[in-house]
Amino acid sequence: MTTQTIETRFNQLADDLSENGYGIIESFLSDEEVKDILSVLDDYQEAGDLKRAGIGQAENHQVDKSQRGDLIRWIEPEKAKDPTQVYLDRMRELMQFINRTCFLSLKDFEFHYTLYPVGTFYKRHLDQFKQDDHRKLSVICYLNFDWREGDGGQLRMYKPVGADEQIVDVLPVAGRLICFRSDLLEHEVLPTARERKSLTGWLRDQLLDVPF
Repeated sequence: MTTQTIETRFNQLADDLSENGYGIIESFLSDEEVKDILSVLDDYQEAGDLKRAGIGQAENHQVDKSQRGDLIRWIEPEKAKDPTQVYLDRMRELMQFINRTCFLSLKDFEFHYTLYPVGTFYKRHLDQFKQDDHRKLSVICYLNFDWREGDGGQLRMYKPVGADEQIVDVLPVAGRLICFRSDLLEHEVLPTARERKSLTGWLRDQLLDVPF
């Protein structure tokens, strides 16, 4: 993306976040960049380096396959391979832009590679912990080529509208980035009929102080 294109897309994302609580950027990663990151994720998968994800935090952390079935590997920014570093650098640009335009004082991020095996899901939840409110924005970039409605795996968001809520479904299409308020939008991942891959993470207003 050119500098002007990035600026325009970031501006639209900031406007959508303020207005709707979420925003989407199509082709945040090019097809080539997605393929390069997929090669890294596939290597981790083949080596057995993806672990079952859990729910909760610290002493409340537990693995519960009835709630979520994805496999993850946390990304250590200093050790990230070049294809992933391209994405992290772009996220730093996005974080700085949001700080300038939305005044969120974001200071850090945390990301992991995510793989949903066939038939898995993640039930409705909120990304912000009760004991830790430092996750301000949730960010997902999808890595799935040729994804169709029948493949399932949609991100389903529940947007508050007065006393009601509006359902918003997003297909996990390669290169698509979605960003939403971690404290506002409950969401789930619907059961997937194909392996579903992404980079998933959060922009925080406090430096991350836990080891990976």
